[in-house]
Amino acid sequence: MKSSQTRIPRANRRSFLKNGATGIGAAAIDLGVGPGTSIAFGFDDDDDDRAPITRGDIAILTFLSALEQVEADLWTQYAELGGATNQGLSPIDIPLTGLAPNYITALQVLDGDMPQYIADNTDDEISHHRFLNNYLMSKGASPIDLSQFAVLPPSEVTGVPQKGRLTNLKQLTIETKFWTRYRSAKQNPDLGGTFENAVPDLARGQHPAIPINDDDLKLNSDGTITNHLQAIANTAGFHFAFIEQGGTSLYPTLAQKVTNLQVLRVLLSIGGSEIMHFQVWHDKAGNATNITDGDLTFPNLNNGVDPNTGAHGPNVADLFQTNLIMPEPTVFLNPRLGPVSIIRPTSDKQGGAIAAVVGFRDDGLFLDPKTKKNTGIVDVLMDLAEEADEARRRT
Repeated sequence: MKSSQTRIPRANRRSFLKNGATGIGAAAIDLGVGPGTSIAFGFDDDDDDRAPITRGDIAILTFLSALEQVEADLWTQYAELGGATNQGLSPIDIPLTGLAPNYITALQVLDGDMPQYIADNTDDEISHHRFLNNYLMSKGASPIDLSQFAVLPPSEVTGVPQKGRLTNLKQLTIETKFWTRYRSAKQNPDLGGTFENAVPDLARGQHPAIPINDDDLKLNSDGTITNHLQAIANTAGFHFAFIEQGGTSLYPTLAQKVTNLQVLRVLLSIGGSEIMHFQVWHDKAGNATNITDGDLTFPNLNNGVDPNTGAHGPNVADLFQTNLIMPEPTVFLNPRLGPVSIIRPTSDKQGGAIAAVVGFRDDGLFLDPKTKKNTGIVDVLMDLAEEADEARRRT
């Protein structure tokens, strides 16, 4: 039984972060575990430390599986339109990809291998969700399935299956502070650091990251990509990095809360692949062309000018230069320990499960264009996130 001292701050924090989340209400989620109990499910793996899998472990795994289902949904939409049609030898390849060749051409401005990277990232997220659900069931816990919230309309581009989706990629408001967060030598979000957006316009308004219909795929009279279509592709490039930086921080943050060694191995192993995703997309976003489409401008990040304030100089250049994609050493734990290159954040004071849901919600991923409100998936994810954040490692 959790004490009121534990519950009240968490509830207040959740209430604050959840502000604005609307929908049909939270569904009851069965974790398959009684409150406050530890469960030994009959281990048969040599690498298992035979420590019990706690209710907190199950809550973390369930939340991560839910979030991976969300990511699988959005990546499937990207792959349908912009993924490689010849995807190699993955056993999970989705059946329908590359339906918008002009969109692919615009994506390839960021990198010629974008279609293959998109297809591979899609396979990875599908595999994460399936594996986590299978692992939960192997330990006697309930899997998670959010398909009841797949009600959002997909792109209307010819050939795209017109079935409901969990996510909306047509009205995104994308925070690009990851850009300066990983370049700062003096600021760490875990220690209260604050950061600027690389593309300020993406953080205001609503912008499509996929072509909404066939009209978005039209070319200029000379056969070149329109600024509008290129802006859609550029938006996708930054959105890819935004999505994957969340997993990059989330897995190590939650790994600190697990009790069972095998569960820790699961989180560290999947989390490592999320870091690889982020590094790729961080690099490719830097190739977005300096264009304007309506109220959306992608600035020249290599001209030494802060796109937020107009300030300039060497320090500004280091914060925005596009080829500085390795994590700059920064302060960690205590500034007196000196700078170190790290994943950031990894504390649930600034990160964690609830913060991940808030980030996705504020991104516009769950907005229903008919109601102008979030679907009920937000409430369910918030409930799962609260359980995950409240988990504590037992010794």
